[in-house]
Amino acid sequence: MWIDTHCHLDAGEFAGDVDAVRRRAAGAGVAHCVLPAVGPFNFDRVRELAHRHGDSYALGIHPLYTPDTSEDDLAILDRALETHRDDPRLVAVGEIGLDYFVPGLDAAKQEFIYRAQLELARKHGLPVLLHVRRSADPLLKQLRRIPVTGITHAFNGSAQQAEEFLRLGFRLGFGGTLTFDRALQIRRLARELPLDALVLETDAPDIPPHWLYRTAGERSAGAVQGRNEPGELPAIGAVLAGLRGMEAGELAEATTRNACAALPRLASLLRREAK
Repeated sequence: MWIDTHCHLDAGEFAGDVDAVRRRAAGAGVAHCVLPAVGPFNFDRVRELAHRHGDSYALGIHPLYTPDTSEDDLAILDRALETHRDDPRLVAVGEIGLDYFVPGLDAAKQEFIYRAQLELARKHGLPVLLHVRRSADPLLKQLRRIPVTGITHAFNGSAQQAEEFLRLGFRLGFGGTLTFDRALQIRRLARELPLDALVLETDAPDIPPHWLYRTAGERSAGAVQGRNEPGELPAIGAVLAGLRGMEAGELAEATTRNACAALPRLASLLRREAK
């Protein structure tokens, strides 16, 4: 079976047909999706969707939402993690991290909120789902001080940074980007990293694979950007399997094991539901 370890089914792009989207994914062989929150305003929504579809969820504050985040929001997150601590579908703190790509974000505030959420993950005994854009080294610096484990979402760093995340107990998320022939660094890492380092994700509705992507020129000519869905995960996985010279089914089994190792509550949930 396939597990999508990072999928935003609560996004507005899915507002009109989220149940159909999830059915298509199930029909394609995606047995489970992990739905990360991005702020207190969607904590209830990701939890409701996870329960509705038999998936799991994470609660956290995304770095892009830090401009409007206060210490009160961190207290809300703390209370939510406590309130739902016995919910087996709550598997992580996320999506959290640092974004040094988007202009205009306050780096110091991002780092304060990131550190606070690492502390909350430690307090509540949960792994984290990390957002990393041009920020791998600052993320790693704090992880050495506040040790937690989890998944580094949409990894796009160097081999040395990958090795350090692995040393600290993380798995690395790969998705639609690896389907592009010109994504040489990501494809090389996806091919050469140890198999037990890898998990799969779509980040749907974002990061579409190459068969859904439309260039700026195509979009200006009227082409519609394809919407990424969790149902694309097996095809993305097939590309990764091809890069590694292995069967898709073997890769699905391996990345499922890796997801369960990264998210222990997910492993418990799947075992319970398999009975």
